[in-house]
Amino acid sequence: MNPTDRPRRLRTDGIRPVVSETSLDATDLMAPVFVDATTDERVAIESMPGHERVPVEEAVARVTEVQETGVEAVMVFGIPASKDPEGRRAWAEDGVVQEAVRRITRETDVYVATDVCMCEYTDHGHCGILERGAREDAHLTVDNDATLDHLARIARSHAAAGADMVAPSGMMDGMVGAIREELDATGHAECAIMSYAAKYESAFYGPFRDAADGAPAFGDRRHYQMDPANAREALREVRLDVEQGADVLMVKPALPYLDIVRRVRETFDHPVAAYNVSGEYAMLHAANEKGWLSLEETALESLLSIKRAGADLILTYFAEDVADHL
Repeated sequence: MNPTDRPRRLRTDGIRPVVSETSLDATDLMAPVFVDATTDERVAIESMPGHERVPVEEAVARVTEVQETGVEAVMVFGIPASKDPEGRRAWAEDGVVQEAVRRITRETDVYVATDVCMCEYTDHGHCGILERGAREDAHLTVDNDATLDHLARIARSHAAAGADMVAPSGMMDGMVGAIREELDATGHAECAIMSYAAKYESAFYGPFRDAADGAPAFGDRRHYQMDPANAREALREVRLDVEQGADVLMVKPALPYLDIVRRVRETFDHPVAAYNVSGEYAMLHAANEKGWLSLEETALESLLSIKRAGADLILTYFAEDVADHL
């Protein structure tokens, strides 16, 4: 007996694009840009093929390269000239991100988001101010509440430089509320907040830490980033950020946490972002170099899967290459 229900009828070249359920466009993507105050020339990031740190003087040129592919939004990360225990260069008026953002917003019309965290600016590489626990044998850990004031100052300095959006990534309790209050009180009510609302303590961040000099000098970040085993906790974290005024909700990483992207999409009506992180990028490049996978095809399929899971915005190191293909 011949089948009467034949899904293959809609897989021919003529109709396949018409019935495609998920689309991906360059305007769905945001490209990371690394600006380095310690160099006067572009420096290749070995663990992230195709990406570079650029000096402040090259920030506009780098962003222009991104825009030429059709990508209309960037996330600026900074590598400061010096570091200290409190990460003071993170909110300096003449800081690397602040100066880069002023130039970018003055000379281009790209949408500019900035990473608001302290790990790149502290000499210990953690995402806030350190304290020692009450027990005699206690280890140093991040003082959540003391860190909030610093994150608010960083966000204010980025907004004052011209950032359209700030993106706190430290996973401090109350960070969105502290930043929203500071922005509103200082004349930056129009600056949006994209919170790294569900950021996991992941093994996929290694190449980024090379790129941004942000690896912790000791220990790890398990006491403030989320346990990869937890899904219900992610919804709690996201809900708190919504209540505190987050405009966009980020899940990081993307591919190992597509279930979280889907649950956030189904639970909240805010725009959902996903960070296709450096390790996800690097492993596809490594497999391509071995001849095991096609880089272009796997990159596109990966980003489609993130979009299909429910992401409205994808922050990805593949942004320019995939946009060119699209």
